[in-house]
Amino acid sequence: MRAHRAGESALLLLDVIDLLDQANVQYAVVGAMAASVHGVVRASMDADAVIAFPVHDLATLEGQVRATGLGTELRYGDPDDPIAAVLRISDSFGNGVDLLVGLRGLDPAAFARAVVVPFQGEQLRVVGREDFIAMKLFANAPLDVADAEFAAAGEPLDIELPERLATRFGQETPDALRKFLARLGIRP
Repeated sequence: MRAHRAGESALLLLDVIDLLDQANVQYAVVGAMAASVHGVVRASMDADAVIAFPVHDLATLEGQVRATGLGTELRYGDPDDPIAAVLRISDSFGNGVDLLVGLRGLDPAAFARAVVVPFQGEQLRVVGREDFIAMKLFANAPLDVADAEFAAAGEPLDIELPERLATRFGQETPDALRKFLARLGIRP
């Protein structure tokens, strides 16, 4: 295990990614680590990733993780919850990684669009910028919208992609995207 003390959830994430790679599970880092890649530096005690994995097989994945000596907690969402399940992984130092499964509206191609980022001599797959923006507008809390604004700054956006992605998240997300783009002065 890479982590040697509290505050090293990113290192625990590397261990978890090793397990995901061994099990051929696609993943993309999301949350504060993805935000930092897309322009927003934010401290977080945990690391988060979305995975492409069948919800009904999570107990098997949980058992594989537990066999390495890591702690786990598997939580299933309610039918209205936008996340079907979360597999929380922790080490003896209190570091934590949340694996999100079944994010409603997530385009399966998001895993192929993930960007590879070097970290601690390893390669992390981080959710791509347009997917990140669509996910943040789906969440639509003020902090999420601010994250999306930072991510939209700089390089031009492929506007068609966030528009297409937003429709996958339900009616409110395309509306939020239109308002977001108008506020930034970006015309579709």
